[in-house]
Amino acid sequence: KAGVQGRVIATFIVEKDGSITKPVVVKSVHPILDAEALRLVSAMPKWKPGKQQGKPVRVKYTVPVNFRL
Repeated sequence: KAGVQGRVIATFIVEKDGSITKPVVVKSVHPILDAEALRLVSAMPKWKPGKQQGKPVRVKYTVPVNFRL
């Protein structure tokens, strides 16, 4: 609607059970895109958790979310 596009960088934690927590926008483009990026990250299905010495551990990820018109 606002005619903006760009790349929002978001970080989040993948917990031991694969759920996504603490999504945060690291690089902002526009408040509308930031809100949508956070919504997308929060709505993602469970991930496979990271493993260290064969045991699941929490892992911090950073992902770009591209918006193009």
